[in-house]
Amino acid sequence: MQISVTRTTAPKAKTPDNELGFGRVFSDHMFLMDWNIDKGWYDPRIVPFGDFSLSPSCAVFHYGAEVFEGLKAYRTVTGEIRLFRPDKNFERLVNSAERVSLPAPDPADAVEALRALVDIDRDWVPHSEGTSLYVRPFIIATDVNLGVHGTKNALFAIILSPSGSYYKEGINPVKIMIETEDVRTVRGGTGYAKCGGNYAASTRAGDKASKMGFSQVLWLDGVERKYIEEVGSMNVMFKLGDTVVTPKLTGSVLPGITRMSIVELLKDRGVKVEERLFSVDELVAAAASGELKEAWGTGTAAVVSPIGELAYDGKEYIVNGGNIGELTQSLYDELTAIQWGKVEDKKGWTVKV
Repeated sequence: MQISVTRTTAPKAKTPDNELGFGRVFSDHMFLMDWNIDKGWYDPRIVPFGDFSLSPSCAVFHYGAEVFEGLKAYRTVTGEIRLFRPDKNFERLVNSAERVSLPAPDPADAVEALRALVDIDRDWVPHSEGTSLYVRPFIIATDVNLGVHGTKNALFAIILSPSGSYYKEGINPVKIMIETEDVRTVRGGTGYAKCGGNYAASTRAGDKASKMGFSQVLWLDGVERKYIEEVGSMNVMFKLGDTVVTPKLTGSVLPGITRMSIVELLKDRGVKVEERLFSVDELVAAAASGELKEAWGTGTAAVVSPIGELAYDGKEYIVNGGNIGELTQSLYDELTAIQWGKVEDKKGWTVKV
């Protein structure tokens, strides 16, 4: 793939690492590539970061024809820049795009484009402990037509956002409310796809939970309102005795890259992992009896997010005394050590830029 490069003539000042936050600061450049049903993908280019010019009638605005990904680039202890499992993110992007009838670039081409972009903006990768360069690839339908039909024109883009440490003051367990009214998605829907509609549908419950003092909601399945699916925008895992249980990927649960990685690490340790249907009744019974030893969410932003309290049907259940569990902490330490190059990557998960 021949990528044209137009460098910015007005580089932006870098925000200090301790002021970055998440998703508010963007690097100097972005990658763009267009698609047409007759031409296929064309004009791959790296250009200065800036606004798009789109018709108000574009399909993305009216029918939600878009998908996206989230991954990170890390500055290792030796100063190298590494990506974490980008091939898996772009493979998932292909699956997401297929679900909503969008085209998707070949994963190998997408990784090549990302490496080129991060290389140009490598000075934007933060240096401080716990910081990273967040990567947001996305595809939108750009058809100028209000009719509902398959996509004929699309845009693939990648933007970069230097992000601060997720845990500035240590990993503190969060309070979770089990949602019983709204549902995130259903089997046969878009649950396994990473598309904006799933997140828009989850916002109301998240806002309600926040007003009640909870950090996230724990989603139940959309048919029986019985089985655990995800926590907020993350996958979720529970340690029951010596076994780790995580919801089965049934088509309504996002197949997380962090989830996949942690399952692999657990199995490497010889920990029994069950990927299965897990009911809310079984969860609260385990919490009440003390069988539930630890609980945590998994995702790109936080890696792991320990759960210290669950609320359901008017009752609250404290997990591990409200503290982060030993297994949860060790998984965070092991995975982030690989990502930041503190230990040898024996799994071959990182890609050097």
